[in-house]
Amino acid sequence: MACRGCSKSGLRLVTRGATPTSSRASFLETNTNLARIVSSSTRPALSQKQQRNPRYRSLHTSTKRPSPAENNISEDAKQPPVPKPVGGLAKLLKSAVGTNTTYALYGMTESWAKLCAKQAEYTISKEDRKADKIKTTEEGEEVGISSGGIWHNEFHLLPTFSTWSQVGMLHMYLLAVRFRALDKESHDKWQKQLVDHFFYLAEAKMDVAHDMSSSSLRQRYLKDLFVQWRGVILAYDEGLVKGDAVLASAVWRNLFKAREDVDLRVLAAVVGWMRNCLRMLDRAEDADLPLVVDTLFATKKASDELPVVDGWSGVVEVVVNQDAPVAGGEGTAKNTSRFS
Repeated sequence: MACRGCSKSGLRLVTRGATPTSSRASFLETNTNLARIVSSSTRPALSQKQQRNPRYRSLHTSTKRPSPAENNISEDAKQPPVPKPVGGLAKLLKSAVGTNTTYALYGMTESWAKLCAKQAEYTISKEDRKADKIKTTEEGEEVGISSGGIWHNEFHLLPTFSTWSQVGMLHMYLLAVRFRALDKESHDKWQKQLVDHFFYLAEAKMDVAHDMSSSSLRQRYLKDLFVQWRGVILAYDEGLVKGDAVLASAVWRNLFKAREDVDLRVLAAVVGWMRNCLRMLDRAEDADLPLVVDTLFATKKASDELPVVDGWSGVVEVVVNQDAPVAGGEGTAKNTSRFS
């Protein structure tokens, strides 16, 4: 977890070259002596035989290569595998994902955090705040103006900070699961940067949209939000392991606040959408991950699963009706469904 104050102090950690304080003549003399020391200590004598690193092939060597007969290896086996053609954009993406440099981590995770945050975006105008026209929920949470999207329009979630944060953390969780396929160092760095960027956005939302000017108050709410984030990870992980019913229960508690009037079709659609997103992220190569994430969250909507849910609901209804008692007689109808 991080706040906006942490990001300002973090920028000071970038190393800078030291500015010489002595005169120009002494500065040049110091550099000259240093160059002589480095040259004499690192450069081998001309009479010494330079050792080559066996891990790398030399393109400038006059050593005679042994014939295939000498090594009892066919010529085809000695040929290296032909690499697949990689375009310029793919090379750029591969270099970005395959590195742990600060700037690559910062830029990519910032873009993903903004993409997660915009899924349930909302605004609160300053005019409504001045006129005291902002609506609130029964719990006292301010209700803003939705910027559109399925979470507000089709799933009927209120445009509040709670909805915004829970939907954003739901998308972040999908990325966090994909990060677990990386090595431990990369996983820790990428997830930390992603979470930090999201919490920067959360603090800005508190300050700008909800007029929360007190830094100490924002810090207290950010700590509560971080506890919710940890709970989201545990709840959704349990659902992935134990099954869709447990996962739907976790979505119901976190996203829909355990409301009794929630449409079960919506819960099933969100669970199916999560499973499909995780499957697509799992199949994506590390080099293709930036394009896959952008395309996935921009085009793959949870509401697309509603027709699938309705289709299965009809199958379940048929199965239930077949298990019902036969009218005008005893016993039950014979169940021939393969889903029983």
